Amino acid sequence: MDPPAQVGHGPAERPAVSWLVHLLVNLAGATLAAFFARATLLYFLRTHSLIGGVFFVEQAWYVGAFLARRPPRASSRQLRAWLLAAGGTFGGLLLRPEGLHPHWGVVAGLVLQLVGLVLALAALAALGRSFGFVAADRGLVTRGPYRVVRHPVYASYIVIQSGYLLQAQSPRNLLVLLFATGCNVGRCLAEEQILAGTPAFQQYRERVRWRLVRGVW
Repeated sequence: MDPPAQVGHGPAERPAVSWLVHLLVNLAGATLAAFFARATLLYFLRTHSLIGGVFFVEQAWYVGAFLARRPPRASSRQLRAWLLAAGGTFGGLLLRPEGLHPHWGVVAGLVLQLVGLVLALAALAALGRSFGFVAADRGLVTRGPYRVVRHPVYASYIVIQSGYLLQAQSPRNLLVLLFATGCNVGRCLAEEQILAGTPAFQQYRERVRWRLVRGVW
């Protein structure tokens, strides 16, 4: 059994250094998202590709989400939780376009990526200011895609990255997908460990059984 997660409480009870860390993480996340938003915008302007435009909207949304998100009621202070968050969020950047590019894989991969992007945007819209990075309690969200699975944002990452793997089939990309998915599985468990003590989450967990994929896990 895992040891209890170390948590910190709301902004009124946290030391100034915790507030500063929260601010720096928000600024760093927004800056990185802005960098990728710019790259996807340039790609869209050059190619007029639908998926490029949707990727830009997603990254631009992340910029706003990092800047507007509310401080957590409690958050994990475990290094493992931060490493899982980093691996799950940025692990997909290790994917590369090398490998086999069968026509069916390119087409199916594009469809999967579009589905994943739509799912990500719907989940981010449902989260609103409860958007987070590391495992934390920013209030329980049960609307939208959260009525179907408990972690739809992480599910969207898996769908998008699986689409990329279909388009560029290689052992490297398969390992990257497994690594990023493993990190996001760990994030699910870390977040639920923090929320487990709240009656609202216990009821939600009974109502929505699946974490990432209905009928699987």
